[in-house]
Amino acid sequence: MRVTDGATAAEVFAGLMVSDGPRDEYEKAFEPFAPLIGSWDLDVTWYDDDGNLTRQTKGEWHFAWVLDGRAVADIWITPSRAARATDGDGEWGLSIRIHDPELDAFRSTWMGPKAAFVMTFIARAEADSIRLESREPLATKTRWIFTGITETGFHWRNEDEDADGNIIVRQRFVATRPAQP
Repeated sequence: MRVTDGATAAEVFAGLMVSDGPRDEYEKAFEPFAPLIGSWDLDVTWYDDDGNLTRQTKGEWHFAWVLDGRAVADIWITPSRAARATDGDGEWGLSIRIHDPELDAFRSTWMGPKAAFVMTFIARAEADSIRLESREPLATKTRWIFTGITETGFHWRNEDEDADGNIIVRQRFVATRPAQP
């Protein structure tokens, strides 16, 4: 599709970005992410360094096959667009995940435009979870972990490991599929 065919630049970009599914040669590799494709409602909780709850809000998370079925992308929004009127402005985060056959793992990059923050991860599927690990200058080690993944829900947590090996949970998401209209 070309812009001159009557489509807007946004329509052309969206059509090029989003795919109907994974390419055949990527389908097996991306099986761990397949149940996440679609939209999710979130209950989002933040914690301080001592593990005390500091904030709760609603959020949303949207996953899709992208880049001609060669990757999985997601956008999470917190607070959700519906909650912004009462819960204020938040962050829209974008992740792109590609499979690296040499690592037998995924390379993932997350971008948070509000704070101009970028994190890179290596992700691996485990028996009952997907674990993304990053080493960034702001923390000894950061892990993002998906657990309990089903067609109707999953849990996600953001945790840091300090220099002494102590785990500090920063954030938790409880995701559920939104009710169908």
